[in-house]
Amino acid sequence: MEKREVPGVHRYDAPAGGWGALKATAKAVVEQMHLAEAPLLLLHTNKPDGFDCPGCAWPDKDHTSTFQFCENGAKAVTWEATKKRVPPEFFASHTVSELLEWSDYQLENEGRITHPMAYDRGSDTYLPIDWDEAFARIGSVLRGLPDPNMAEFYTSGRASNEAAFLFNIFAREYGTNNFPDCSNMCHEATSVGLPKSIGVGKGTVSLEDFDHCELIIAMGHNPGTNHPRMMGTLHECARRHVPIIVFNPLKERALERFADPQDPIEMGTFRSTDIASTYYQVKVGGDAAALKGIMKSVLEMAETNDDALDHAFIAEHTNGFIDFAADLKSTDWVDIENACGLSRADLERVAAAYVKSKATIVTFGMGITQHAKGTQNVQQISALLMLRGNYGKPGTGICPLRGHSNVQGNRTVGITEKVDDVMFGRVETTFGFRPPPHHGHDAVNAMKAMVAGSSKVLVCLGGNFSIALPDTDLSYQGMRNLDLAVHLNTKLNRSHLLVGKESIILPVLGRTERDIQASGPQSITVEDSMTMVHASRGKLPPASEHLRSEPAIIAGIAMATLPNSKVDWKDLIADYDRIRDKIESVYPDFKDYNLRIRHPGGFRLPLGPTERIWHTKSGKAEFLPFTGLEEDPAVAGPNVFKLTTLRSHDQYNTTIYGLDDRYRGVFGRRDVLFMSEADLVAQDLEHGDLVEVNSALPGYEHKRLRLTAIAHDISRGSVGAYYPEANNLCPLDYQDKESRTPSYKSIPVRIRKLDAAVA
Repeated sequence: MEKREVPGVHRYDAPAGGWGALKATAKAVVEQMHLAEAPLLLLHTNKPDGFDCPGCAWPDKDHTSTFQFCENGAKAVTWEATKKRVPPEFFASHTVSELLEWSDYQLENEGRITHPMAYDRGSDTYLPIDWDEAFARIGSVLRGLPDPNMAEFYTSGRASNEAAFLFNIFAREYGTNNFPDCSNMCHEATSVGLPKSIGVGKGTVSLEDFDHCELIIAMGHNPGTNHPRMMGTLHECARRHVPIIVFNPLKERALERFADPQDPIEMGTFRSTDIASTYYQVKVGGDAAALKGIMKSVLEMAETNDDALDHAFIAEHTNGFIDFAADLKSTDWVDIENACGLSRADLERVAAAYVKSKATIVTFGMGITQHAKGTQNVQQISALLMLRGNYGKPGTGICPLRGHSNVQGNRTVGITEKVDDVMFGRVETTFGFRPPPHHGHDAVNAMKAMVAGSSKVLVCLGGNFSIALPDTDLSYQGMRNLDLAVHLNTKLNRSHLLVGKESIILPVLGRTERDIQASGPQSITVEDSMTMVHASRGKLPPASEHLRSEPAIIAGIAMATLPNSKVDWKDLIADYDRIRDKIESVYPDFKDYNLRIRHPGGFRLPLGPTERIWHTKSGKAEFLPFTGLEEDPAVAGPNVFKLTTLRSHDQYNTTIYGLDDRYRGVFGRRDVLFMSEADLVAQDLEHGDLVEVNSALPGYEHKRLRLTAIAHDISRGSVGAYYPEANNLCPLDYQDKESRTPSYKSIPVRIRKLDAAVA
């Protein structure tokens, strides 16, 4: 179709990375930082004597390069190290009601919060509060609850191992296992699914494995935006002619072609490298069908090619293959094609490439996990790898792409709502108390309890809790039902403005800032997505003399709440080595913790599958069948589309750095709906029409979002809109029942054109 001009929407023809990335990096530096500080700070990013990037969790391969950051990493660093400030005078000049009318981008772009602040209902503003008074008020409310389970303790993935561990110990001594965390909303399906399959809820590959792999299958992720340092690794693999087979509903520029900003030849010649050798635009919700089709084809090849399967690996290291294979053989090819939107020939070509490869890695993101059967999706990827013994040898394994730079570490040091008797026993031995013996709340259940009024206090260790959750209207209501909300943050966000009886903002040191405690300068530690644990030490002076570190704030709240605590909180925060000693006591995998983090690059935690050791009930890797082909509940009726939520290139999770999404050709706006040209025609729509997007889920049809429909290269029957704006179309209960991960990536919707007069 001939496209009319739409404001803020035009084609972007350059590759990912390249000069566009350098220009965007320079823009972020100029807008946010003092120019004299920025170069030295960025040169310390992801270096042994520097700090870990507060962005994605992709690991560092080596430290020989001058630049160990990417465009979006630079945005994350400059966003935190900004010269902009939000002092008490700002809050005095703006009521909470006024600030609620601001966009999320405007709120965070005001800069760093400089003082502890408490909400004053009379003036509808936040007023400064002394640290000791803030701790006393928080402690008083927590002690006054009739049941500790009326409090929720939320953790963001940016929290350090030390802060997350103290948070874990404090809440459990207080008497609850209520630990909603950001992982509940992204990779919980991985954390739940992989232990049943291979005995550990983490990826099994290292960066070195990418040097030895012969094939990469990439499913449901957009590395150029969400884990951009991965692009360097994919670029290297593509340059050595490793096939990279991509499954994704949208054509994403970074998976098509990439120009490495550190490659002088590509930059000087304006060339780029093709990343995907083959790109399959699977339907939203069609991943499981595609995986079953690939595996079915492998089994069919095995009938005439004995080498198609690794029979020795399957016999020695796996369980359940016969039933698993029977399910695949009984699944009809026509049904597979209809469910995934790809042809049998397409899937057979992938199977042939897979059988040819002696070392395969499968990478995946939230396009796999955020479905009603996300846990089973993850297990199908693991099963695909098991068919050819792609565990425990160089160049092989499963690679879940985590988001925040320590979301995996938080879970490793105890942020989980589940009862762990082994860990609880070590807590008792180490600290002299035993945590309560019942499961707590995950993120969705925490919000449900807040909406119902049965949870009255929320303590947030970072993050933007209410904005990250589904059903925005209901989540806002839950926040306003609280007796007290406590937010440990660097910047203002919308969750701070959804006030109940009391709300307190406690400003924290960022990753980029020096942390000085009684014993001197401190390092914190983080775990990357490949299970490497390393130290991070900030370089900048704090944004305000009134800031405190997350461990110090947690200790302050704990001492005010638990006057008879068995934990010596002051001693622990005086020297973070002491916190790490306690982590090692509770988690023996951290043996010689303090010694090993002093080595450049840190150390890797044990991973059974890399040695073909399986910590499952059977002692073997498990083939777990996927029943049927549907990842999400089918919604009957005409013109139902599956909507997937997306992050823009100027965004990291709920943090909006700007209003451009240049790789997708969207500039200065976020109110768009990505549709295929064929679907626009079928719906009698034109590029640029104003539409109403309605939830098609029964009982939830009243949820609507007004957007501009734009033509985009996306699979038919699939549409895309930005997160978190589209969250309101997703009910709290629309989730994977095993992991309770919300199904943000496959929301049934109907689309209705609005009149020009309405527009």
